[in-house]
This record gives sequence, C-alpha cells and structure tokens, in this order.
Amino acid sequence: MSLHGKRKEIYKYEAPWTVYAMNWSVRPDKRFRLALGSFVEEYNNKVQLVGLDEESSEFICRNTFDHPYPTTKLMWIPDTKGVYPDLLATSGDYLRVWRVGETETRLECLLNNNKNSDFCAPLTSFDWNEVDPYLLGTSSIDTTCTIWGLETGQVLGRVNLVSGHVKTQLIAHDKEVYDIAFSRAGGGRDMFASVGADGSVRMFDLRHLEHSTIIYEDPQHHPLLRLCWNEQDPNYLATMAMDGMEVVILDVRVPCTPVARLNNHRACVNGIAWAPHSSCHICTAADDHQALIWDIQQMPRAIEDPILAYTAEGEVNNVQWASTQPDWIAICYNNCLEILRV
Repeated sequence: MSLHGKRKEIYKYEAPWTVYAMNWSVRPDKRFRLALGSFVEEYNNKVQLVGLDEESSEFICRNTFDHPYPTTKLMWIPDTKGVYPDLLATSGDYLRVWRVGETETRLECLLNNNKNSDFCAPLTSFDWNEVDPYLLGTSSIDTTCTIWGLETGQVLGRVNLVSGHVKTQLIAHDKEVYDIAFSRAGGGRDMFASVGADGSVRMFDLRHLEHSTIIYEDPQHHPLLRLCWNEQDPNYLATMAMDGMEVVILDVRVPCTPVARLNNHRACVNGIAWAPHSSCHICTAADDHQALIWDIQQMPRAIEDPILAYTAEGEVNNVQWASTQPDWIAICYNNCLEILRV
C-alpha cells in the first residue's frame, strides 16, 4: 500500500479490552469518529468513543462509559446532516439510547418491553431506520422482533416469528432471532428482514405485520447470524450461517436461490459490509484474519476470487464500511481497531 502524501493507509487503535461491536459516526462534523464496545465475559463492560486526530494521525479516546454486559451491537443515529441530537444506541440486555456530549455521555432512554417481569431476553441486534430516525427495530433470543418509536419509547409493532401465514412448513418454529435490518425498498421506512436460529431469512412490512415472506432457508437449517442489505440496490442482501465459511448473496426477486456464494475464507465468517457507494462491492471478514473485498458484478456467474485482501494480526470479528467516507473500512480483531483505506 502506498502513502498518499502524509495520509497513511492504515490507522490503528488499541483498546484496553477485546473489541467486538463498533460503528462509524455519520455526522458531517465528526468525520473519523467510531464507537467501540468491549467484549468481557462479565457484567461490567465498556463503550469507548474514539476519534482520529488528523493533525497527529493518532486515534484519541474521547470518552469511555460503563455498559452492562457486552454490547451485541452499537450504532450512531443515521443523521448525515447533523440535525438530530448526537445519539448512540446500544443493544445488550436492553436497547439503550445515549446522548453524547463534549465531555460525557449520558443515558437518554432505556427501552424494555418486558414490563411485567424482571427477566429480560437478551437482544441480539438492532437496526436504526435511516428514513425515519425515530424508528428502531430490535431482535431477541425470545423469538421476537420489536419496532420501537423513539420519541415516546412506545412499542409500535411486535412481530412473533412463530406467527404469520407461512406457506412453507418450517422444521423449527420458535427459535432465536439473531439480526434485523431495515430495507431501503418501498420508501425505506416499512420493510425489514430478520434472520435467526431456524435458518430462514424473513421479510416483514410494518403495514402488514400479519404476513411474513421467507426469502431464503439454509439447506441444512443452520442458524443464520447476520444479514446486511445492499446500500445501493434494495433487491440484494447478504447473509451467513453460524460457523459458516461462506457468505450467501440473495435477490429478493428470486427467493430461496442464492445468486452468489462468496467462499474464499478458510475459517468462519464474522462480518459483512456492503460498499456505501457501489452496488457491486462487499467486504467480508473472518477468523482466518482476512478482510476480503468482492466485486459481484458478474452475478449470476460464479464469483471466484476477491479483488482485494487484507490480512490482520488476529481473527477479524467485525467489519464496518464508512457510509460517509466510502474509501475507509474499519475492522476489529483482539483488542485492536484498524481503519483501512481501500
């Protein structure tokens, strides 16, 4: 990798603990800012807000705050114009929304829909609606997805993955949901998809929650851990199975048949990120220390090899492509965050 003037190609930050969740801020005035979540197998965990000081070319930790349990996901409010408050959401035992100030971060609200019990089913993931930043959706191990309205914290709709008029008989009916993501289709507000332990990708519409559409089922019914919509073309999404070494690309217009399989990783895949600015580029990251960028333009012909490969110094457990700075990708492994110019 060559150096363009003074700008390096890779910047590295070492946290005091294993990094798992991370996300780029999209605010125009906070260009190289990321949130990182610790993965410590105990109650007391941390979230750090770090920023790249463009003068010194070093990452600086701007803020650290406590978080109960490791964050399963964290995400900045999708506010590219900087008109909303500077908010960060985290999922773990509950969905929490934090307000970020210059010096401190404080809890703005805690969203819990188990009003009648002390038990809470852990949240595996969530997504923040880009079109309507007052909407967030969570996925839980209790087989449900919940859509939240932020201004009052009310539950707008609760989807039980067991219900719905499913035309395909499923072997499993009552398994955990591992990920949820809003689609940009049809205006970008009402459609979302989820994946879970029953090995299916399901599509929902907030206007018709009584139905769900099965877009794909893993042939061996392996649990599906992640799903990720193409940022430019809402027909495509990517998913991956637990302990799987490949990423499956799906086209919602051709349900149940993958249009591509990306299978160059030599160990299980942990993360998927589509390019924010191109419909045919996607980055995958895995336990084989590799982050691979693929060009899927020739689908449905087989995609043989990635066009770019980066080898990290450890198992890569997350990858995030910066939506407002598309030439930067963040990965994390062990206790390190690295941002790479692509």
